[in-house]
This record gives sequence, structure tokens and C-alpha cells, in this order.
Amino acid sequence: MCTVEKRGNLFILTLTGDDEHRLSPSYIASILKALSKVKSEASPGSVLITTSHGKFFSNGFDLSWAQAAGSVSAAAERLHHMVQIFKPVVAELLSFPMPTIAAIAGHAAAAGFLLALSHDYLIMRSDRGVLYMSEVDLGLTLPDYFSALFKSKIGSSSVRRDVLLTGMKVKGEPAVRMGIVESAHEGADGVMKAAVRLGEQLAERKWNGEPYAEIRKSLHPEISRLLGLPEKVFSISKL
Repeated sequence: MCTVEKRGNLFILTLTGDDEHRLSPSYIASILKALSKVKSEASPGSVLITTSHGKFFSNGFDLSWAQAAGSVSAAAERLHHMVQIFKPVVAELLSFPMPTIAAIAGHAAAAGFLLALSHDYLIMRSDRGVLYMSEVDLGLTLPDYFSALFKSKIGSSSVRRDVLLTGMKVKGEPAVRMGIVESAHEGADGVMKAAVRLGEQLAERKWNGEPYAEIRKSLHPEISRLLGLPEKVFSISKL
């Protein structure tokens, strides 16, 4: 489902296969396991890059699995279950002890968009792929931590309105102009090269991961509280 490769100071977490990378319970567990592996091997200067194979970065929760439950109420319970078990993925990324980059080489929709947005930096293709919050089109409400992350990561209320209330499908160059992503590049290779280049620049700073994570959490207080992320206090070890 996903793999981790270490290239110097860079950890490359890849959502593998040519499917839609739907976030089923097993897929969510696979991502958490990969993040745990990266964190266990982290050192000053480490950087995480999350990317994917195929046409999709992630097309969100596995709605087919939910609908296979056999009734409307059972399907709703399965969807709620996915919402709850995905929360630790967002919490892990917001408290991750290193810079994080989402190299979005395909479509990122609904929870897949949220997965990307949980990273510090987002990089997209300019020639293919969209960011899309499909909930309004599907008649689904947003979990509280979804809304909080969008409020924290996207400063413009009009951009949030267009993304969340109109179901706008945002391509790479418009996403840059809207302040959602850092940059857009030609082809999957262009995206990955840009992500690696940025990752190497960040790695050169050799930042201590724990203070980095605490500063990140302080920038996003509402979502951090919703996720139950604890605050840590560090003493000054060097000037």
C-alpha cells in the first residue's frame, strides 16, 4: 500500500499502485505504520516527502467499503469509523519532527486533499491533477478537524468558500495563485524533482525535529487542540 525509501536525509513515502489510493482502514493503518518507521529513524536534517504512483495522489475515503455494509446506517457507521481513524494521520503529520512535503502527482480529493494539506509544503503538477473537496457534491458534512485544518492552512476566506462550498476543482497553476500550493511543475517527474530540491534545501538546515514540531503546532492552535496534541516546553540547550 505504501513504501518508505531513505535517500540521504530524505524519507520518500510513496502510495503505491495505479489505483485511487482510497483511504480504507487498512490503507490508513499502512500510512501510520510508514510514518512511525520514518519517525523512528529521524535525525536532525531529516525531511519527509509523500508522493504516489498513478493518476491519483488519493481519492479520499473508501466509500465503496462503507457502502458495502449493506444499509444506510451501517454505511454511515463505517464512514464515521474512517473519519475517526484518519484523525491520527493528520495529528501525526502536524506533530511530525521534521519538515514535510506533499509531492502531488495526481488528483487529491476529499480526505486525500486533507492528507496533502497536512504537510508543510504542497507541490503539484501543472499539466494534470486537481485538488477537490467533493463533500458538498456528495451531500456530506465536514468533520470538525477537516474544517479546522482548512481554516488554519488556507488564509483566504474566499478561497475556502470556493473550495468547500462550490466543490471547485483546482488545477496546479490556479492553486499556486490561490496560495494553496508552493509551485506547479510539468509532469510527475517535474513534481518529484522540485520536491527533492526543496527537501534537500530544508535538510541542509539540520533543524532539531522536536522544536520544529512544536513551532508548527503553535502556528495551528485550533486544529492542534482538536487533535489533542500536547504542548512541550524545551529548555535552551545552546545559543
